[in-house]
Amino acid sequence: MAKRILVVEDNDLNRKLFCDLLRANGFEVEPVADGREAIDKTRLFMPDLVIMDIQLPHVSGMDLIIALKTDAELAPIPILAVTAYAGKGDEDAIRDAGAEGYLAKPVSIGPFMVAVNKLL
Repeated sequence: MAKRILVVEDNDLNRKLFCDLLRANGFEVEPVADGREAIDKTRLFMPDLVIMDIQLPHVSGMDLIIALKTDAELAPIPILAVTAYAGKGDEDAIRDAGAEGYLAKPVSIGPFMVAVNKLL
C-alpha cells in the first residue's frame, strides 16, 4: 500500500510540483491550498507524512505544526517543514515547534526526496 502524504502549500506551482513529484515516486498525495483546512484534512486523510509550508495566508505553518503535535491522534505523524524565509534561528524554532524535517526553498528534487524518504 502506498504511503500517504498531505501537502500543505498555498503556492499553486509549488503544490503542483510537490504533488506531481511525490505521485511519480509512488505516493498517494492529498494537496491542501488553504492552511485553515490542514487539521481537518489531516484527520480525514491520516497521512504517513505532512509536508508543511510555513508562510501561509490566514494561519501560520508554525501554529499548524504545534496544533498537529499537541493532538494525541495526529502527533505521531512526521512533519517536513518547507519555507522560503530561512533566517537565522528559523530551523531551530520550526524543529522546536515539532517538525521532524526542514527544507529551505527553493527546494531541489534530490534533497526533497531524501528528506521525504527519511521521514517515512
